[in-house]
Amino acid sequence: MPEVRLVGENVEPGVYKTSEALRLADEFELDLVEISPNAEPPVCKIMDYKKFLYEQKRREKELKAKSTQITIKEIRFGPQTDEHDYEFKKKNAEKFLKDGAKLKAFVFFKGRSIIYKEQGQILLLRLAQDLEEVGKVEAMPVLEGKRMIMFITPKKKK
Repeated sequence: MPEVRLVGENVEPGVYKTSEALRLADEFELDLVEISPNAEPPVCKIMDYKKFLYEQKRREKELKAKSTQITIKEIRFGPQTDEHDYEFKKKNAEKFLKDGAKLKAFVFFKGRSIIYKEQGQILLLRLAQDLEEVGKVEAMPVLEGKRMIMFITPKKKK
């Protein structure tokens, strides 16, 4: 390419011969970086390329740090879960929600225990009611195959 369009700080924007653009870049002890190769003539910029890459990585890292990862914790019940097991699992569910994780509570029906659908639904609704200080129900109990599933999300901290 015989000519390039030069842009950037410390440089008069315009069309320069490639050799002249390279000489200017050497003069400033910077790099000549091609920005838009498809333009006519190609657009180049005089900049410190290593510094540019470093700042770009730093920005990406900051954005990644600001984004939150949502984890989903599961708690499994049987349709006839007794009181002690329920309390134990409720305590774990409360801990998960306080840590900021979503909760997927489900009742698993084995064999003929599917006839206790109502008990499973009552169990999940009771769990939702017991956890309403720390979380809110995202999806009401729904029967999917042999599982009755309910999602609870943590309440926002004030």
